[in-house]
Amino acid sequence: MHYLSQYQLSVSDARRLRLTDAYSMHRIVYGLFDDVRGGETNKASGILFADKGMKLGGAPRQNMRTVLILSDRQPREPDYGNIQTKPLPDSYLLADQYVFELVINPVRRKRISDKRGPIIPITGKPAVRQWFLEKSPGWGFETHEPSLQVVDIKVEQFLHKNGDGDTASIAQVTIAQATITGALHVTDRNAFIKSAYYGIGRAKAFGCGLLQITPIV
Repeated sequence: MHYLSQYQLSVSDARRLRLTDAYSMHRIVYGLFDDVRGGETNKASGILFADKGMKLGGAPRQNMRTVLILSDRQPREPDYGNIQTKPLPDSYLLADQYVFELVINPVRRKRISDKRGPIIPITGKPAVRQWFLEKSPGWGFETHEPSLQVVDIKVEQFLHKNGDGDTASIAQVTIAQATITGALHVTDRNAFIKSAYYGIGRAKAFGCGLLQITPIV
């Protein structure tokens, strides 16, 4: 069973939670769940999320930041903000076509001779668009090319602490993010379900990879 949650934060909630960057959002979202990995950080967390940003209303109380969360367990009640959770029926992933929105980390591994090289970001909307079209079949779907749009590209930077105690170190993390929208047709049901439940691409812990989909009836 998977659960879909909508977590809303006011400006004051965000201030109390010290929400400043992608790493603090990671901390806030993951803090809603028990850690079931037993310290094995290489295991999947079972949590995907997408920060939808602040929606400004006509009064301060209507200025809410919304975070969508897909998880394999229910979240706890937050100390700040409010959360609404409902089960995601397995049948939701049985349609043939969907419209989608996705924040993804567009990267590729550079090859040096016949060896695996460093991971490098893909830059520019045309290049990201072509990369996404080529990668889609591996994720279980084909993208309807005329509908595909790279809406936005940005770079997130934050400081991340590695380790504890005397061995701890601080490193700057840089993540390229592209927001992509369009329509898709499912070609491999099992691969598509895996993509929906476990996310697409890298940097899932920092708000990338959640396939936000609505069936086309």
